[in-house]
Amino acid sequence: MTALVDAPAPADAQADAARMPLSSHLREARRRAVRATVAGVVAIVAGYAFAPHILDALRAPIEELAASRDASLNYDSITGAFDLRLTVALYTGIVLSSPVWLYELFAYLAPGLARREKKHAYGFLGAAVPLFLAGCTTGALLFPHMVELLAGFADTEDSTLLQASDYVDFVLKIVVAIGVAFVLPVVLVALNMLGILSAATIAHSWRIVLVLIVVFSAVVTPAADVLSMFLVAVPMALLFAAALAVTWWHDRSMRRRDRAQKDEV
Repeated sequence: MTALVDAPAPADAQADAARMPLSSHLREARRRAVRATVAGVVAIVAGYAFAPHILDALRAPIEELAASRDASLNYDSITGAFDLRLTVALYTGIVLSSPVWLYELFAYLAPGLARREKKHAYGFLGAAVPLFLAGCTTGALLFPHMVELLAGFADTEDSTLLQASDYVDFVLKIVVAIGVAFVLPVVLVALNMLGILSAATIAHSWRIVLVLIVVFSAVVTPAADVLSMFLVAVPMALLFAAALAVTWWHDRSMRRRDRAQKDEV
């Protein structure tokens, strides 16, 4: 009888096993931060090695433009070329090392999440990363058309002399903007899972969403042909429809579970 009274409850035993002192949390954070930093440094070095090839790809639209007019990339300081290569290496390193530092961040936060929260987090991360990369790839394929159209507003007698840093910053903003746009459906699903946004609300706003998609596609792809705009608008519309289907299924499952619980009561 005494042994039964002195034995701790299973829940208390699990709580004691999961509880960590602050020093242990700090050591765990430092260990994972070191791993992420090492991966980032290695990726940045690799990005610096590939920077000339990346800059050649970014410079290609300017070289095509130079065939019909005076056009070139320019540096406004003696260290401009080196600074630009470092910038390209930094962005490349962040992208290449993203699987490592995302894993380390999630692994540090995962012990504090419930099993259901972990499953949702894995799902969101597994969907967001490929969609972001797909959006960035789409932006990389479309930006030469944008450069050609925007630079085409200048007369052939004029010279197009572009600051290299401003040009690369423009391209990166376009690529990242399209990448983020492709991730927005995942955000809608996350808000629905958290109970903030219902599927009915999303469905009632489909006209507004489609108009915003078309406007966004027209802004980020000001190419002469309409095909470029559709290459952005159609995938975004399909992703929105997929997000709507997932939220509808989730809300329906929640309603069924609530009815089952009420019937049991």
